[in-house]
Amino acid sequence: MATTTPTGVRGGHAKHGGSSDPSSGAPMTHRQIMEALAGLMLGMFVAILSSTVVSNALPEIISDLGGGQSAYTWVVTASLLAMTATTPLWGKLSDLFSKKLLVQIALVIYVAGSVVAGMSTSSGMLIACRIVQGIGVGGLSALAQIVMAAMIAPRERGRYSGYIGAVFAVATVGGPLLGGVITDTSWMGWRWCFYVGVPFAVIALIVLQKTLKLPVVKRQVKVDWWGAFFISAAVSLLLVWVTFAGDKYDWLSWQTAAMVVGSVVLGAIFVAVEAKASEPIIPLRLFRNRTITLASLASLFVGIAMFAGTVFFSQYFQLARGKSPTMSGVMTIPMIAGLFISSTVSGQIITKTGRWKAWLVSGGFLVTAGLGLLGTLRYDTEYWHIAVYMAVMGLGIGMMMQNLVLATQNQVAPSDLGAASSVVTFFRSLGGAIGVSALGAVMANRVTHYVKDGLAELGPKGAAMGHSGTGGGGIPDLDKLPAPIRTVVESAYGHGVGDVFLYAAPAALIAFLITIFIKEVALKSSAVSEVPATSETPAVEAFDAPATNADAPGSEATATATVADTLEAPVATLHGTSVHGVVRGAEGAPVARAAVTLISLAGRQLGRSVAQADGSYGLDAPGPGSYVLIASADGFQPQASTVVVGDEPLAYDLLLSGTSGLAGVVRAAESTAPVEGAVVIVTDVRGDVLATGKSGEAGEFTFGELVPGSVTVAVNAAGFRPLALPVEIGGQGVTRVEAALQSGALVQGTVRAGTARRPLPDARVTLVDAAGNVVATSTTGEDGAYAFTDLDAGEYSVIATGYPPVASALTVAGRGADGHDIELAHPGE
Repeated sequence: MATTTPTGVRGGHAKHGGSSDPSSGAPMTHRQIMEALAGLMLGMFVAILSSTVVSNALPEIISDLGGGQSAYTWVVTASLLAMTATTPLWGKLSDLFSKKLLVQIALVIYVAGSVVAGMSTSSGMLIACRIVQGIGVGGLSALAQIVMAAMIAPRERGRYSGYIGAVFAVATVGGPLLGGVITDTSWMGWRWCFYVGVPFAVIALIVLQKTLKLPVVKRQVKVDWWGAFFISAAVSLLLVWVTFAGDKYDWLSWQTAAMVVGSVVLGAIFVAVEAKASEPIIPLRLFRNRTITLASLASLFVGIAMFAGTVFFSQYFQLARGKSPTMSGVMTIPMIAGLFISSTVSGQIITKTGRWKAWLVSGGFLVTAGLGLLGTLRYDTEYWHIAVYMAVMGLGIGMMMQNLVLATQNQVAPSDLGAASSVVTFFRSLGGAIGVSALGAVMANRVTHYVKDGLAELGPKGAAMGHSGTGGGGIPDLDKLPAPIRTVVESAYGHGVGDVFLYAAPAALIAFLITIFIKEVALKSSAVSEVPATSETPAVEAFDAPATNADAPGSEATATATVADTLEAPVATLHGTSVHGVVRGAEGAPVARAAVTLISLAGRQLGRSVAQADGSYGLDAPGPGSYVLIASADGFQPQASTVVVGDEPLAYDLLLSGTSGLAGVVRAAESTAPVEGAVVIVTDVRGDVLATGKSGEAGEFTFGELVPGSVTVAVNAAGFRPLALPVEIGGQGVTRVEAALQSGALVQGTVRAGTARRPLPDARVTLVDAAGNVVATSTTGEDGAYAFTDLDAGEYSVIATGYPPVASALTVAGRGADGHDIELAHPGE
């Protein structure tokens, strides 16, 4: 159950967009945030560039290295596979180690893979280097979102997600253009496509070192290497099967059975390992959250659409339309323009409104429509048609890609931020890897089929030239083909790429349908304050709680804190700058005996105080600087806030939100005996279920962590009449109720008629109490049965019509079931 936690902490310092400097606690201006994100976005640019810069050069690269369509797709898939397998590991490591250091390590891995990839002498060597690149790119992709979330409040995050979306668009459109120019430049060649990202990575390393300031979390950790191994093995085996099925072996074959069963077994082992791991790569408990589960599934299918567009457009424009690598990049600009516009605009609007679901649903619809339209592609399709189709798909991808991550981050605590963010990225990369592999296999199959059909139409002369023209299944060089064969190949690739998009459209449709069922939770306005824990002090774990007064001046991030000792202690006697204020509850009442602790950003305890009867507290900070102030009290949720202390005494009030509970007992109204096994359901004023449970042996039930306010408690038990009670849950403590259930009896029977005494359908049965009041009516079904429920004890009359009416007396005991059959007949029967 979610709880709404007020976070309005007054005093201290002014509000700056909900963001605070993660290293010092000082509020960050937009300029400071952009400076901190500069190196991060540059690293993100490098990550995207690594995949897009080679997209338009791939036909020439594979042709030069002697590979075929399988090698073509695996150059892309290998990088995506490495990204997919390592993304959860990077995300988990970011929860345990320095995020800044991890970003720098990812950049170094990327540089190493790029340099060696540029020296490749075979397609196999290139694929191996792309795996190394993918490991680095996986880190950069996952960590960019994680680091941003560590610095910026969810409500503000939409704005900066738009900037990352813009970087994505620039790198996506600039990469193919740059790759095309490099490939078309005789003194450079395609190898420079791998070298070109190295300078950007080096610059990103330098900028990150100077601008990115994040606290380092120091605690004992255990990396889940077995989990990383089994998930990598499961995904790899699945992709190998998808790639080669239908080519090296049939879809229905023993190889298929072995690989699919192997992937399932490895996946099951991964789940078992994660369930027992102390620090799992993917915490399975995250999937108890409906939003995270649905966002992950949507990302899986969005990945198929997103990567299909970037991979197969280059083949279409170069092999179906005969364009140069440079022009191939230019002709994809409509898709990138749509992505750029939608990601930027949606990010800005989401920041203002806090609402994101409409963008997800609209994006899913547009991606589906765009892919469906692109399914009509042929080699001679008018370009302006293609441009419109690409723009529609780009608009949809821009609306979905970043916002799925944003919706997920809005649901978790910072301790799970890295893992949750990487889960969504993982499924997106997995979808891309599976999609590129499967669609690449479809592409190879369809192109071969269309080439054979085209050559057959040319007659014997075409069949004689066919093998030399297509290179035995390799990527053809159109300039070396005779005119008739070239037309056949271009037509085959045009139709084949169209089929690929048509096959990808159902995946986008599934993503669209999934987004409809994601429940929208408005983005929070509180920033994430990450407080490191050391062996000297208890761990402090910050979290984003929905703010009920997020716009109040001085609203700060809330946090949960484990305070080792909340016994009464004297006011700290450190000589320094005074920090004082009042600890209040949600309704403004002072909270006496609240424990207030001051710690440094390094986690060292500096002072402790206990609030007086009027809620006032006071302690001394060693001097000017940023500190963390922790308050806790019985019946309230703990709170941690970052405070900035100057040379003057600091007045800082703390607002605690109460924890509310509901407890009660279910009894029988007549005997006051406890009722065991009664179903108790708590719903709010909107009808949403907040809690469910059953009464114990003594009739007792208990629920904790409920939202204060009006609720309805519904109780139902066998043999009793249902009961609904309106209850007002207080702001703190436990609200107690007693549910007295009235006994309820069941009367049922069968109406029969005629000489054969057969069941009589459509007979009307009326139940009348001793005072002559109609209690209930019923109409028999085909089997002649009727029933009355929830009856009080007493004397009743049962009147049945359909034949001449018959009335009979009935005594109800008040609990249990009574049988009462009725026979009707005409006079003389």
